[in-house]
Amino acid sequence: MSQKKINIIIVLPTLLPGGAERVLTFVADNIDKQKFHTTLVIIGKQEQAAYQVDTIETIFFEKPRVLSGVTTLYKYIKKHRPDIVLSAVGHLNIITAYMSFLFPKIKFVAREVNVLSVLRQYNTHKSSGIMSYIGKRRFNKFDKIICQSKDMLNDLNSNYKIKQDKLVVINNPITDGFKLKESTEKSDPIRFITVARLVKQKGHIRIVEALGKLSFPFHYTIIGDGPEKEMLFNRIEALGYKDQVSNIPFTKEVNKYLSESDVYLQGSFVEGFPNAIIESCMVGTPVVAFNAPGGINEIIEKGINGFIAESEEDYIEYLNIYNNNGIPAPKTVSDSVNKKYHRDIIINKYEELFTQLV
Repeated sequence: MSQKKINIIIVLPTLLPGGAERVLTFVADNIDKQKFHTTLVIIGKQEQAAYQVDTIETIFFEKPRVLSGVTTLYKYIKKHRPDIVLSAVGHLNIITAYMSFLFPKIKFVAREVNVLSVLRQYNTHKSSGIMSYIGKRRFNKFDKIICQSKDMLNDLNSNYKIKQDKLVVINNPITDGFKLKESTEKSDPIRFITVARLVKQKGHIRIVEALGKLSFPFHYTIIGDGPEKEMLFNRIEALGYKDQVSNIPFTKEVNKYLSESDVYLQGSFVEGFPNAIIESCMVGTPVVAFNAPGGINEIIEKGINGFIAESEEDYIEYLNIYNNNGIPAPKTVSDSVNKKYHRDIIINKYEELFTQLV
């Protein structure tokens, strides 16, 4: 007699481009279909989907925002009675946390996306008192919370008083077919790159200031757009190296640009688990990052695939090392992350979690 499949519903606000959307779509598509039946439930509209879901059972509620989909989500869960509901992104997690009271036999799991106590310092949208109270207390309503990094787990445990046994670290998987770059020689001049939305917490300004103090020629490509753009480029112009900088607001060819670069520059003040660093390493491009909570110290191995700087002086020193001594072999850089975040390793962790819950 065949074993009954574990029925899982993965709920997301939209399928717009984003880390949670990409990772959980990947999980839904790659999980063992002999053991699990997985349905993607999207509150938003199908026309906005940035990810292919042809091979996944997917339901779109076609709602303009999460709040307008609460009743529909409740009815869907009530009708289908899954074994597990997995949700992601803060405001949706608040809703599923309190909805869990209505379905005591269903296991509710949340995937958090950032080190929240640090992120709050950069959040320009302050919640009202009641919403802040409700949001902060959502965590203990879940049966399990997936943290992307040890820093995130420690933050929820220490600052939000979440019990250790409710928390589990599952890093982001390597989700795409990355092609190892062929060139093992440093460009002349050396080529730097950053891929991130131009917002304060991503710390582009720290990179911009450090580059302004370099004594050697370089070219810097910034992929991304956002509210900090004007300020950043005004500062670059003031520092006198505007002609050495290119900006690409959006591209679907990130891997190509990473392969054509020598060093990835990370300036973030806080991360959840920086996919861009893993992707850069996968194609063989090492990283120089400022130290910050959110998994950076789990990914970067000093001298193997990059360096972590404690100060601007450190940052400049590491850039000089790569400029003067060359860059590590692409395969060495790639192997450093592939051994830890290969798709099979991460998918297996999700499968183990779901099995243990049921």
